[in-house]
Amino acid sequence: MTELGNTLKAAREANGLSLDDLQQLTKIQKRYLVGIENGEYSMMPGKFYVRAFIKQYAEAVGLDPEELFEQYNNEIPASHNEEIPEQLSRVQSKKTLSPMQSKLLEALPKILVVVFILGAAILIWWVATKLVDGSESNQSSGDNQNDQVKVVENKDASDSKDKGQDEKTTAKDEDQSKPKKDKKKDHSKGTDDDVKQELKSTDFSGKHSSYQLANAKEFKLKLTSKGETWVSVKDSEGKSYYQGMLKEGESEEIDLSSAQGADMIIGNTTATDIYVNGQLLEYAISPTERVNQNISIAFQKAE
Repeated sequence: MTELGNTLKAAREANGLSLDDLQQLTKIQKRYLVGIENGEYSMMPGKFYVRAFIKQYAEAVGLDPEELFEQYNNEIPASHNEEIPEQLSRVQSKKTLSPMQSKLLEALPKILVVVFILGAAILIWWVATKLVDGSESNQSSGDNQNDQVKVVENKDASDSKDKGQDEKTTAKDEDQSKPKKDKKKDHSKGTDDDVKQELKSTDFSGKHSSYQLANAKEFKLKLTSKGETWVSVKDSEGKSYYQGMLKEGESEEIDLSSAQGADMIIGNTTATDIYVNGQLLEYAISPTERVNQNISIAFQKAE
């Protein structure tokens, strides 16, 4: 068994998957999956499929295929770059059109022009009808509005004196009460020390979920295993901080305060607790629905 085969098998077992389960997930025959774990690539249906099968296997157990290809480049046959079999690239030739179909295609542009002209004529007639109806309704409503304006003006003139006196009294009361209210507001203002960090989910789809960490001056991760789990931690620029298997009771602490975010691959979320600055992260995707998950955390450092 090769090192690549050992890594893939360990990730599969960490996810609690049998070869039969993996066959249903990837649609790859079980004997080919066994061949990948044992490094027996000669049994594959063709050299072209070796890389494709390894990529599907890795994604199903939560591993990064490109990272595996780079790490175990010497174990994968160099002939995986072989061209796609000729039968896969053949394209069925077009069928010859019948005389009736040819006539229909020739007449189609003329039919479309006639339909366009009829549609334009109907649209112009409809717009003209609406404009005539609108001008008539506006004229009748304008007369009613003029009558209402005259009534309102007469009423406003008779009430203006009383309203002016009431407004002066109200303004004095407001001026006297403002200083007291402002002083209360000044004493009730909070300080920057009262602001707590915010860790919230922003998006999730399939096995991918995203979070945002704000109002925090540091970004420290702690991964704790309650069983056995394979994990990978990188920053937002692709720098790897940790990759390996955590056994039951083991934990890994990582300081990402100088980074702008973190990208994690968790092979077994049912056995993994993630703490961000001591706060337990709640999975946006239930571990019972998706065992292996890809999690990203964007870090917005507090000033």
